[in-house]
Amino acid sequence: MESKQGNQMTRRDFINQAGKVGGVIAVWGAMESLGLLGHSLVGAKEFQSPKKSDLTAVNKNGKKVIILGAGIAGMAAAYELRKAGYDCKILEARDRSGGRNWTVRNGTEETELKGVKQTAHFDKDVYMNAGPARIPQHHVTMDYCKELGVKLEVFANSNDFAYFYQENAGPLSNQKIRKGTVKADTRGYISELLAKSTDQAALDTPLSKEDMERLKAFLIGEGGLSADLTYKGSSRRGYSELPGGGHQSGVLDNPYNLIDLLQSGMMHNISGEYSYNQQPLMFQPVGGMDQIPKALEKQLPGVITFGAEVQEIRQSTDGVRITYKTKENSKPKEISGDYCICTIPLSVLKNIPADFTSPMKQAIKSINYAATGKIGLQFKNRFWEQDDRILGGITTTNMDISQIWYPSHDYLSQKGLLIGYYNFGQNAVDYGNLSLNQRQAQALSQGSKIHPQYYRDFEKSFSVAWHKTKYSEGGWASYSASDLKNYYPILNEPQGRIHLAGEHLSYLTGWMAGAFESARIAVSRIHEEVLKENKVASKAG
Repeated sequence: MESKQGNQMTRRDFINQAGKVGGVIAVWGAMESLGLLGHSLVGAKEFQSPKKSDLTAVNKNGKKVIILGAGIAGMAAAYELRKAGYDCKILEARDRSGGRNWTVRNGTEETELKGVKQTAHFDKDVYMNAGPARIPQHHVTMDYCKELGVKLEVFANSNDFAYFYQENAGPLSNQKIRKGTVKADTRGYISELLAKSTDQAALDTPLSKEDMERLKAFLIGEGGLSADLTYKGSSRRGYSELPGGGHQSGVLDNPYNLIDLLQSGMMHNISGEYSYNQQPLMFQPVGGMDQIPKALEKQLPGVITFGAEVQEIRQSTDGVRITYKTKENSKPKEISGDYCICTIPLSVLKNIPADFTSPMKQAIKSINYAATGKIGLQFKNRFWEQDDRILGGITTTNMDISQIWYPSHDYLSQKGLLIGYYNFGQNAVDYGNLSLNQRQAQALSQGSKIHPQYYRDFEKSFSVAWHKTKYSEGGWASYSASDLKNYYPILNEPQGRIHLAGEHLSYLTGWMAGAFESARIAVSRIHEEVLKENKVASKAG
């Protein structure tokens, strides 16, 4: 490629070429070698909890806020408002708190929308995080865990000892290959191509000779290249015979061919482990993800009414009125307040009569929710640790189970639970349409191709199809570009005395942090409105 400015390339051009050839790994390393990476972290938006001292005597008894939903957003909103003396009442349709933050344990019961009922029969201390299962270090969720006293432990999100397994994908098909091996070969071949490109005379405009040498040195180290700038394998990809004591120096494996790697599609999965929210080192609460909603619920004694299914959402210039019914009494009940925070998922809210404007109603019914599903498989032995030496992490496959998750807790104990599939889109819809026994059979059949020990050690299962789960009807809000432009701004604006909150009111859909941050926004807006009302009332008095 000839440049108008000569035969050398600019830094920008080199980075662009690195991206085309090597993706995220190459771009990141090349930028770092040139000193182009900053190191600032983006924290959660600054938020100040409302204080009782903010409120005048006019509001000495606190305004009453009706909150719909005892998920993360609803309970977080009540938790923050109560700090300033607001009277909060939460209506929750389920018999538990947490919403989609749901940990399945022995005795857990669930009936899907079409009446399919199942009960978990896991052993004591064996559990399955059916919804969120990991927390990035920079999310505001970490701050709430600290404030609420929720103990955390490491979640191994990326483990190079887990596997890639692809079918119908070239010469590497039907082989379980360590992720670290694929990464090492990918980095090696990409580094080889880029290192050789620095010696070509027909690139673009000036990188200095010193810059070119820095880049070449980085690529040699990054890819484990030989002196002639070729990739022939390295210790980072693994050994056919491990080094050990005495004279066991180890025997290096030969690398897979670049063409075979490209055909396998495994390389395309690597970048998913390098996104900002998908960090190699993440966290989880000790004892299950539901420790977070349990900690919030503990701060809200007498606030939550369980089994309260919202029927109507009404408002006037003076307040809000919510109609609901309970399982004990089919006769509708009403509760009134000054404001309402509605955290009901849009997939459910669209079917509830409410005093919203036409544009808001249109926005609510226009947003799709992700179809996703999981199955927890309990095994009598942790064969993945004993036989495969996999402690935590995720195996990735192009089979329709998509992923196998290994537990990041209770290492080297006897029994354990794998997430036998975590799938999305049409795969999740197809699995959700199967019977419970068929879901289990499919997970065992496909998973046993990677782990033959499945059938020998399997004991029990519990599966979740989120698009068929009552009061959720989907995993998380799935916005298109046009949705974000046309509907998202409308959803974020208050409807009179009604404010929406939840992960769907954020750019962190599917994460608890989105629920927490949206709750903070709703709390701040209501508090500001109350302060304005108090100021007007004080002047009038």
